[in-house]
Amino acid sequence: MEGSRKSRVILEEHGIPNASEYTNYQPQQDWNLHNFKKEFKIQVIRESEDERELEFDLIGYPVGFANAFRRVLLSEVPTMAIEKVYIVNNTSLIQDEVLAHRLGLVPLQADPRLFEYPSSTIKNEDEVSDQDTLRYELKVSCTWNPQAPKDSRRTNDMYRNSNVYSKDIKWVPIGRQAELYPRGAEQLGVLEDDILICKMRPGQEIHVFMHAVKGIGKDHAKFSPVATASYRLLPDIQLVKPVRGEMADRLKSCFSIGVIEVIETKPGDPESREAKVKNPRYDSCSRNVFQHEDLKGYVRLSRVRNHIIFTIESVGTLPPSVLFVEATKILKGKCKMFLEELENIEK
Repeated sequence: MEGSRKSRVILEEHGIPNASEYTNYQPQQDWNLHNFKKEFKIQVIRESEDERELEFDLIGYPVGFANAFRRVLLSEVPTMAIEKVYIVNNTSLIQDEVLAHRLGLVPLQADPRLFEYPSSTIKNEDEVSDQDTLRYELKVSCTWNPQAPKDSRRTNDMYRNSNVYSKDIKWVPIGRQAELYPRGAEQLGVLEDDILICKMRPGQEIHVFMHAVKGIGKDHAKFSPVATASYRLLPDIQLVKPVRGEMADRLKSCFSIGVIEVIETKPGDPESREAKVKNPRYDSCSRNVFQHEDLKGYVRLSRVRNHIIFTIESVGTLPPSVLFVEATKILKGKCKMFLEELENIEK
């Protein structure tokens, strides 16, 4: 039991009794890099078909490092986003500032690894570089539809261009970009075509130019390449005593779907129904089972200390697997810089 306590985060009804041991966790005295490499494993569990969501396990890995990866993914892996908006004409109901903000949040397909960070010097609109800037144009005007059915009151029938979508944003090459990126808008256009930017009525028009640059989420959330990056410890559910009959059904309802299954050992005999742990991985650890007095003593809940479930949901510009590799490179660079600083102090 003592060994299990050290390798588990115990979940009881009113708290976590070994929380201080977990938060102040110290590695073993004989820790070394060789043993870490031997114990450390990465297992890919699930990847969505559109390559935007990835779930994998970090086994034998310190939680602090997992949190470091999460923070780097959120705020330090770069991406491209619209930074400057030059408004030629805007007669819609949306104010210029709000329109610029909405345009800045439209995700782009451009691979940030192909571009440099923008220069710190202030540039005019005509002094941008094809190495660090992408230019886009949005020009839409709303008019009446002369061919609309007489009895129709639908805006899509009565007006033309009443809804302004992200697909209306067009890429405008700068310098040699047309030669460098022959696929054009397919490679550097907007990521999603159906993002609604605003609604207009006849006589209203929007005409703007936009400049997109490379940045990081630490400066603004629009530069973050992930919708979310999260991790959690692997849940561990143990049934210390058999749970049968009506209690088995109640136990199943206390956990997330698929965590507990009820098996009927003797067909036709309700009392032979027994609860078994099927897949504790997707348990939310809500501890609802402790609301039932008669079920408390049947279940032991905990989390595995060195087994981390990591989930990355990419915005879509780069696959989650690529983003994790980029985060690893950034964290490696931070460690290298830290070691260099320590060497300079010693000198």
